Amino acid sequence: MRQPCSSKPEEQRIGFEEALKALAATGGQRFAEIFSHGSLAVEIYAPEKIDPQQPHTRDEIYVVARGTGEYLNDGVRVHVKPGDFLFAPAFVEHRFENFSDDFVVWVFFYGPEGGEPD
Repeated sequence: MRQPCSSKPEEQRIGFEEALKALAATGGQRFAEIFSHGSLAVEIYAPEKIDPQQPHTRDEIYVVARGTGEYLNDGVRVHVKPGDFLFAPAFVEHRFENFSDDFVVWVFFYGPEGGEPD
């Protein structure tokens, strides 16, 4: 269901329920890319039991949409809840742990391979 940026404001909005439907349509994948524009790629991600993520080659932002859990980023663990904003620099080990069964996050990849300069 990936949607490129549109000049129409009504096509620049993707609701949470619509994103969940796109995720369900992947046939069992735990993520779905739902939007892109330039270097920005937006996904919906719902890990199941474990989060098998490996470090990514681009900077990444998460916004917790539903559920609770813990976020481990470069050895630092924090508790997370809906509305929390989380940043993962390129190449840094990070993952979610001890999350609720309904856990879902918005994911935003952006910038160049290797991450943005400081």
